[in-house]
Amino acid sequence: MDFSSSCFCHSQISLKMNCRAPALVSKVPLNTGRNQPAPLALREMKSDLLSQRLGGFATKLSSRGSSLGGSRIIIHLHLQTLSQRKSSRVSACWLPSSEIASTAFTVGTAAVLPFYTIMVVAPKAELTRKATKSSIPYIVLGLLYAYLLCLSWTPDTIRLMFASKYWLPELPGIAKMFSNEVTLASAWIHLLAVDLFAARQVYHDGLQNDIETRHSVSLCLLFCPVGIVTHFITKALTSSPGKR
Repeated sequence: MDFSSSCFCHSQISLKMNCRAPALVSKVPLNTGRNQPAPLALREMKSDLLSQRLGGFATKLSSRGSSLGGSRIIIHLHLQTLSQRKSSRVSACWLPSSEIASTAFTVGTAAVLPFYTIMVVAPKAELTRKATKSSIPYIVLGLLYAYLLCLSWTPDTIRLMFASKYWLPELPGIAKMFSNEVTLASAWIHLLAVDLFAARQVYHDGLQNDIETRHSVSLCLLFCPVGIVTHFITKALTSSPGKR
């Protein structure tokens, strides 16, 4: 190959390189130095693009995070309010119920004692006759019993009362039901009302037949069935031919 042909080939190669050079230069940042290699410049360009994308994403997250943070604060306050309401409900349902049961037990017991006292101390007094004819103590005890029954009623009450397959009460179920203080207080009010009614019946029967009823009335306060049986025994003994 002569000198002219070699020069012609060299000129063609330089022209091709000059045509491809803009494409390469456009991919390289303008602020790269003359002595900076191309791979390092590409790495810096990628890192700049990545930092820009991350910055935009962080800005979006911060804008969303402010609203989400507010909603989280609201949700947290709402949950705290619900927990406080739940604790207040628990304290309002359990602690006062125990106090109500204790108060009902004391008030019910103290309310029936005056009637037993006048029937034993002054059975033939006019005040005793009028007091024993009144229905007020039974109405009061009935309302108090209904109130305690509503407080102690649960969905398992019927199941505990009729636990057997024949729908009959069983002792374990009744014992479990009376483990609640409110239920126990309602049962005590129930007994007070029934005992007072039985004692009044014994008292009126003694007045009509001129039979001593003080011991029977006293037993009706503590042991109502025993007091009723004692009254029948007393009536049978005082009505015998030898007594007459």
